[in-house]
Amino acid sequence: MSNQKVDVWVGLFVMLGIVALLFLALRAGNLSSFSLADTYAVQARFDNIGGLKVRAPVKSAGVVVGRVADIRFDDQTYKAVVTVNLERNFEFPADTSASILTSGLLGEQFIGLDAGGEDRMLVAGDDITLTQSAIILEQLISQFLYGSAEREGAVD
Repeated sequence: MSNQKVDVWVGLFVMLGIVALLFLALRAGNLSSFSLADTYAVQARFDNIGGLKVRAPVKSAGVVVGRVADIRFDDQTYKAVVTVNLERNFEFPADTSASILTSGLLGEQFIGLDAGGEDRMLVAGDDITLTQSAIILEQLISQFLYGSAEREGAVD
């Protein structure tokens, strides 16, 4: 009887461990954000997307309103074309702007939407024309260092 209780507790502990590992795997793969909400796809073109990934969140005012569906390179314009799926219950004006932002100093990147003021709303297949590329930390540092070196050289 005592052996049977131990076996049940060990089995329960193993099951709990498997559930925890599954949860961690879903979080690491960003699959826990999977949603069955009805969506519509729009595209945005960026000069540089930094570390943006497929399934990254699309946020407006800090609220997740969609996900990045696809990222590809346009060899005609030499820009990254990002397709985002926005949830149908969130409508945005046609002159909405999209920026690639970072959560925290070195966190994951996401797309931030700033609503415009136009009366016409974005529909499936539309392009977001007002975009701001990702800020690359290495470029900022090199610009700062290059600017500092130029100023020091100009003083002499």
